[in-house]
Amino acid sequence: QVQLVESGGGLVQAGGSLRLSCAASGRTFSNYAMGWFRQAPGKEREFVAVISQSGARTSYADSVKGRFTISRDNAKLMVYLQMNSLKPEDTAVYRCAAGPWGISGYNYWGQGTQVTVSS
Repeated sequence: QVQLVESGGGLVQAGGSLRLSCAASGRTFSNYAMGWFRQAPGKEREFVAVISQSGARTSYADSVKGRFTISRDNAKLMVYLQMNSLKPEDTAVYRCAAGPWGISGYNYWGQGTQVTVSS
């Protein structure tokens, strides 16, 4: 099993930056692709980014491409989401997840961290 805990959310002005972190526990961390998802009030959960088990491959939602960067450190059991040029529409609860490569089918989820972008 993998347990995930996010941190790094907060309130930021439009155009600013935040770096989200996801701390994992469990020896099988490096067996999983890691994804970031977000959900805004009244909206469905949305895929944000995914990184492969080794970190060699990444994929992003069109809405964040060029602004967000996902990375991982398997030695530290950490996954990161660097968010630049933030927009009010990026406001959501962000959750990390562990599972197969792709945008669905994730097995393990964190509890989430709130990101609020003011205009």
